[in-house]
This record gives sequence, structure tokens and C-alpha cells, in this order.
Amino acid sequence: MRATVKKPVRLRDFIEDVDGRLYAVSTYDNRERVGCILRYIPDPSGTRQNREGVRFRKLEFDEAFTYIEREKPEYSDIIQRVPYTDIRRVLKPEDEIGAVIRRNPLVQRLSSLFGLPARTYGCTGSLLCGLESEESDIDFVVYGRVFFHARELLRYAINRGRLQPISDDLWDYIYRKRNPEISFDEFILHEKRKWNRGQIDSVYFDILYARSYKALNPLPCTRGRTCGLRTIEATVTDDSLSFDSPAVYRVDHEDISRVLSFSHTYCGQALAGERIQAKGVCERHGSEQWLIIGTTRDARGEYIRSLSLLEDLESSLP
Repeated sequence: MRATVKKPVRLRDFIEDVDGRLYAVSTYDNRERVGCILRYIPDPSGTRQNREGVRFRKLEFDEAFTYIEREKPEYSDIIQRVPYTDIRRVLKPEDEIGAVIRRNPLVQRLSSLFGLPARTYGCTGSLLCGLESEESDIDFVVYGRVFFHARELLRYAINRGRLQPISDDLWDYIYRKRNPEISFDEFILHEKRKWNRGQIDSVYFDILYARSYKALNPLPCTRGRTCGLRTIEATVTDDSLSFDSPAVYRVDHEDISRVLSFSHTYCGQALAGERIQAKGVCERHGSEQWLIIGTTRDARGEYIRSLSLLEDLESSLP
């Protein structure tokens, strides 16, 4: 039975198909079919169990593509594309946050700490699906402009001692998990000014951005004509969607109009007015050329660095 979709399906939602598989929605471009990545499949030997007692197995990124190519090749695309006729239900973070809060004391504490307006936030990932484990991170989604307020609230909470700062051990874990092309010191320098990560007790959480329903205006999720690997230096002219997925940086450059990162590592990496160095794959989209970071899952050989940030650090050293 097709799900009744009252609101547009958007980034950070999850969908369940008619066979019970769960997918993370990965784009706003969902008019014809929903663009997503398969995350959980029903499996009697799986290590995750929902409230109805159904067991699931979590799939890694490459494993999900292999599975879909074998089991549901009609869904195969740049990402998976599931037709609305095959969707049983849509899970929305802003709808399910009440249930998550009732069963998870840490999410309850975070929600109370931030005090955000109703329906401007929620949890995605395993918490949204009811498949979390004791080791699960918290993927805290905040919508539209409220996201930027949440970052300020996180900064305030840490500076006032209401939340502990991220420990050195956790920063090591995050760096190993992201496995970026930049050094640990550069990674930390960029990350500590983003205020989109934290820890509560010993549990790690992300504050993730998603657009409000009034501002979806999706870029088409299609691959452009490849123009080759490039490294550029450019000035960021617009960083308003730098925490989105993909992160979008409009830049002043002779050839490239936008730098897009599909890797979460490089969201919020640079501010408007800053000079960046970026290495990725150049694609032509219509009359524009875009530099794409994250053409592979771990963005091997690709990166964004704020040269302005690094120069400011260097000039401040004795």
C-alpha cells in the first residue's frame, strides 16, 4: 500500500518500502521518486530490533549499493530511487521526536537544553527508526534558520558548563571515522569553529541541517559531464547552504561557480569572504561548472581547506 505523504519528502527523513527495508532520504529532489540510501534490511539474525520485535541488519554504504543492484536493480541510480508506489511509510524526524524523547533520556536532555520550537527539530538515523543501540550516536536534525540558533545554543551551553566539551579521545575517534585528506591539526582547527558536534555524557551527537519546507528548491541530483580532477583556489561569496547536503559554496572563480561537498567532513568548512583551496572532480551542469567533493564515500584525494583560517592561525603564532 502506498504511503499517504502529506508533506514533501526531504533530506533526513527515512522511508520504509513494501518489503520492510529502511532507507535514509539523501536529497530534496524527490518529486518523481525518492532519492535515498538503503540503511537497514529485515534479517532474523540482525543485531538491531525494533519495538515490534523485528530484527534488522545495518548495511554499510558500498554494501547497500551491491544489495540494491542484486535485489532491486530498478532502484539503482547515482543513489537509490524508490517509486512512491513502493513506499509503505515515511518517517519524519519532526513527527517522531516525541516518541524518541520518551524512550531516550539523553535526547530528552538535549531537547530541554536547546528549547527549540516544536517541529523545528528531531532525530534521524537509528533513533528515528527505533533501531538504536546503547552505542548509537545521536543525529539531531534542526530545520531552516533555527539550525544556526541551535549552534549558538550549543556554544553557550559548553561555555557555561552545561555540556562538556568534546574530549580529546572523541576528537581522535571523529577524525579516524571521517578519515579526511587533511591533517589532524587542520581538521580540528576547522571543526572547532563549526559548533555542530558535541557530546552528552559519553555519547557523541551531530547537529544536522535540513531545509524548511518553504525553502526546498532542490538542485537536481544528477551527475554532470565530468571535466576531470581539479584543484582550485577561490573566494567564497555565499555560505548560506554550507551545512546542507550537499554543502554548497558559491565562489568567485574564473571557471567554477560552485563547490559542492557530498562529504559531511567538509560541511561548514569555510565562511563567506574566505579564500579556500578545494580539490575534487569538475562537472558541467548546464552553463556552469561545479567542483564536486565526495565523489567517493570517503572522498579520497578530495578536500576543502580554508586558507584564510590557516593564515589567521599562522599570523597569530609568536
